[in-house]
Amino acid sequence: MKILLHTCCAPCSTYVIDKLRKDGYEDITSYWYNINIHPFMEYKARLEALKTYTEMVNVPLIIDHDYGIREFTKSVINDIDGRCRFCYVSRLAKTVKYAKENGYDAFTTTLLVSPYQNHEMIIEIAEELAKQYDIKFIYQDFREGYRIGQQMARDAGIYMQKYCGCIYSEEDRYRKQIGGLV
Repeated sequence: MKILLHTCCAPCSTYVIDKLRKDGYEDITSYWYNINIHPFMEYKARLEALKTYTEMVNVPLIIDHDYGIREFTKSVINDIDGRCRFCYVSRLAKTVKYAKENGYDAFTTTLLVSPYQNHEMIIEIAEELAKQYDIKFIYQDFREGYRIGQQMARDAGIYMQKYCGCIYSEEDRYRKQIGGLV
């Protein structure tokens, strides 16, 4: 089965790729499309880390170079607290469309490994897109391997980011660090 793996970052891909392979999925391609990541140097660091990691584990990587921060911020500015839905929909829809147009049998996402993401919302969106595009969604709750994957990334010397990626999650990170003074 040919699987397109939406990949948010290298650290999240470590456990997911390993687990998919252990489950018998060998034909995996990583797909980079992340319009939410800010600032650009963070976007670039995450992409470079993913390029390095996919080469290390011999997984093909497809890169959509659309640095869509303007689209992302314009789309979420009136609902910052609901931004994750837009983020998930935009990234997964682009992934599923690419998968369908390029002969993949199924798709999944590394977003399913993070305990910090809205797992149920990701599943709901992925299942809707799978029906819409008539392509299989491979669901697994990868969260059990989150810490394992983080350690795998550290052991491999892979860049480890400190926040989800969007400017608002970065703000949340700093707000938590200084007790809500931001």
